[in-house]
Amino acid sequence: MKKSYYLFNPGRLSRKDNTLCFTPVDEHGNEGQARHIPIESVDNLYCFGSLDANSALYNFMGKHQVAVHFFDYYEHYTGSFMPKEYLLAGKMQVAQTRHYLSDKKRLVIAQTLINGAAFNMSRNLKYYQSRGKEVSEALARMEEYTQQIALCNRVDELMGIEGNIRQAYYSTFGTIINDFEMGNRSKQPPQNEVNALISFGNMMCYTVCIDQIYHTQLNPTISFLHEPGVRRFSLALDLAEIFKPILVDRTIFSVLNKKQIQANDFRNDTNRCVLKDSARKTFTQAFEDRLKETFKHRSLGRNVSYKHLVKLECYKLSKHILGIENYKPFKMMW
Repeated sequence: MKKSYYLFNPGRLSRKDNTLCFTPVDEHGNEGQARHIPIESVDNLYCFGSLDANSALYNFMGKHQVAVHFFDYYEHYTGSFMPKEYLLAGKMQVAQTRHYLSDKKRLVIAQTLINGAAFNMSRNLKYYQSRGKEVSEALARMEEYTQQIALCNRVDELMGIEGNIRQAYYSTFGTIINDFEMGNRSKQPPQNEVNALISFGNMMCYTVCIDQIYHTQLNPTISFLHEPGVRRFSLALDLAEIFKPILVDRTIFSVLNKKQIQANDFRNDTNRCVLKDSARKTFTQAFEDRLKETFKHRSLGRNVSYKHLVKLECYKLSKHILGIENYKPFKMMW
């Protein structure tokens, strides 16, 4: 079974027969123990350190449908190497573009995405409310904002409401998380430990959505809630809104409350809070475990993983765009 591999150290990646060979290199140029990875087992590579590789290697990975995602020193997502888009279809491309160009059709999808995101955020709070956490005020505010979604006539209005919902949602993190305070949401740069984890986790969710969109006929650059932009896969930003509460926030609550990540796993660096390697490794392992976790899907009547759930969301959006079935976002019921 294919899986994701995370390269936290800088090093050299090369091909040896039908395997990938990663040789870590320290800051003095000394090589460490080489690691061999069979290409058939690789789904994605996540590179957090500088990577030395050549075009022949990328051709090799492209032929085996291996995507590579890159992050900078501060854990910012900087880009991806994606194999040739072998599933893109002209009919879908035309239909997806028409839905973006039609204000009415675009608004319907954008409203549905925000409704799904708001529901999943509320479900998180209700989960912790049932365990004695006081979040009722935030839930009431979120409900008021959610009722305004259907009244919006423009996407930019929707984005404002989404921001208000998320602000109310984030205000509860200090109550849910035992030993850390979040304060206000700070992104560029994150100012404390919780904000650093949110930014890092959201990037991980974004790359998962990119990868799953790639395995469908959807074009990742044509979006409906977020404005399409240069050098970004904006449709992945759309889908990530639904899955951040499920994949990212639940993972953050778990690793912090179980003390898997503690205060000494962070460092302050040039007016920003940064995860140390220990925290990145712990979080990515917990995030990967979450993606692999399965549950009984109500509609399909069988167990599916959370990672496959993202692909199913792409299929549902595809059917809506092609006029087969109205899009209904995934809503977490536990």
